Amino acid sequence: MELSHSQACIRLRDIEAELARLQELEHLTEADDQAFDELTREFAEVDAHRRQLERTAALQRVRSATQAVDRGPAALHLRTERGTPVNSSDGYDHDPILNPDSVEDRRFRDPWDLSEIRTFGRSREELASELHARALSAVERMSGTNDRIRSSATDILERWDDTDANIAKLCLATSSPVYLRAWSKMATNRQHMITPDEQRALERAMSLTDNAGGYLVPFQLDPTIIITSDGSLNQIRRAARQVVATGDVWHGVSAGEVTWRWAGEGTEAGDNSPTLAQPTVPVHKADGFVPISIEAMQDAANVTTEVGRLLAAGKDTLEAAAFITGSGSGQPTGIVTALTGTSSVVASETTDVFADEDVYAMDDSLAARYRESASWLGNRRIYNLVRQFDTAGGAQMWERIGNGMPGELLGRPALEAEAMDGTINATQDNYVLAYGDLSNYVIADRIGMSVEFIPHLFHTGNNRPSGQRGWYAYYRVGADSVNDAGMRLLNVT
Repeated sequence: MELSHSQACIRLRDIEAELARLQELEHLTEADDQAFDELTREFAEVDAHRRQLERTAALQRVRSATQAVDRGPAALHLRTERGTPVNSSDGYDHDPILNPDSVEDRRFRDPWDLSEIRTFGRSREELASELHARALSAVERMSGTNDRIRSSATDILERWDDTDANIAKLCLATSSPVYLRAWSKMATNRQHMITPDEQRALERAMSLTDNAGGYLVPFQLDPTIIITSDGSLNQIRRAARQVVATGDVWHGVSAGEVTWRWAGEGTEAGDNSPTLAQPTVPVHKADGFVPISIEAMQDAANVTTEVGRLLAAGKDTLEAAAFITGSGSGQPTGIVTALTGTSSVVASETTDVFADEDVYAMDDSLAARYRESASWLGNRRIYNLVRQFDTAGGAQMWERIGNGMPGELLGRPALEAEAMDGTINATQDNYVLAYGDLSNYVIADRIGMSVEFIPHLFHTGNNRPSGQRGWYAYYRVGADSVNDAGMRLLNVT
C-alpha cells in the first residue's frame, strides 16, 4: 500500500462517509451489500497501514532524539533552528519522507472545516485566497461525482470566482459529505434523521443565498456544472460565451479595435484609444417541478443523483427556446431577438425564397476577424434545404466529416437549434439562419440552484393525496448579445 499517512487518514474518512450513506438507505441492493463489505475490508487494511506508518515515524523520532542527545546540546539547537521541534506533537514540519504532504494536509486536512481559518490580522485578499484554495481541495475530494464534473467545477472556480470568493464559499458550503447527506435526507423526506452536524451544514449553506426557502443543490449535482461537463443538449451553448454571474446582473467590458495610423518621423502621437463599453446581462428566475411516485422513490437506487440529472435536462430544454427567441423581459434575450432590427440582419435575395446565394451573402457580409471563429446556427429542416440546392446534395457548400463529427457549412460548424424557423412562410419574416462568432452572445449562469421537497401532491378535484411527491427547483440565468457586429441573421422575407 503506497498511501502516505495523510492520504490514509483522508481515505478512512471517505470510507466512513460512504458507509454512513449506505447505512441510511432504506433498501440496500445486492450491489450495495457487496460495496459495504468491500469498504469494511478496505477500512481495516488502510487503518492497519496508518498504524504501521505511525509506529515507523515514532521509532524514527526516538532514534533522532537519541542521536541528538549523543551529539550534545549543539545538535539539539540545530534541529530547532531548522524547524523540526523536539516535541513533534505540535504537527509542525513533519518528516518530509515519512509524511511528504504533511504541510498541505495540516492546512487543509478537512477543507470544509472553516473553523480552522485564522481571521485575525489577515486582509480580505488573504482570506479569499485561502477560501479559494480550500474550495479547489474540496473539489478533488467531493464524493458522488466524476472526473468530468470535477474538471468543470475547477474551471468555474479558476475562471469566475470573484475577489470575495463567493463561488468558493458556495462550493465549500454545499460539497461536503455532511451537506450531501443532509440534502439527500431532505430530498427523500427523511428530515427526522438529520443529525445536528447536518443541520448546521444546511444552515450554513442557506446563509449564502438570498432566496426565501429551499435548499441549495449540492455543488457536485448543480445542473450548471453538470451541463458544462457533460455537454449541453442546446448546441448554442457550445459556441456562445458562457460566464458565471454572482449577482443579479453580469457586467462585462467590450471595446472596438485600436485605430492605428502611419506616422511620420517626429510627429505627435494621435489619440488611438478605443471606446470602452460595459455591456450587461441581467439574470432571470426560472423554475421547474419534478414529480415522483412514493413507490418509485422507495425503489430508486440513488434518487438524489438522478434528481440532479433530471433538473439539468429540464434546465437545458427550457433554455433551448429562450436562447433563440427569448423576449428579454423576465427571461433571457434570444439571439434572434437581439439581432432583429439591427444592421446584422441580411435579407434574402428573392422574396420568400431561400437560395444558395443567401448563404454566401451572409458569409460575405461578415468581417474577416469574425469569420475565423464563426459558426452556423439553424433548424435541421433548413440545413436539409441547403443540401437540396443542387443535384449533388449541396456538395459545393457542405463538408462531410466522418466518425460521427458534425457537418460544416462553408467550412464552419453547423450547429442545430430547433427553436429557429424551420419553414419559409410567405408574407412574413423568417429568421432561418444565424452566423458569426457566437462568443459575442453571452450566457450568464448564476451558480446555486435551490430545491424544495414537497412531501405530498394533491388531486385538484377532491384535494386528497395522489401518492406522489415532488421537488420544486428554481435558479437564475441570463443571455444577450454584447456585440451585434460579430454576427449575422438571415431573414427570408
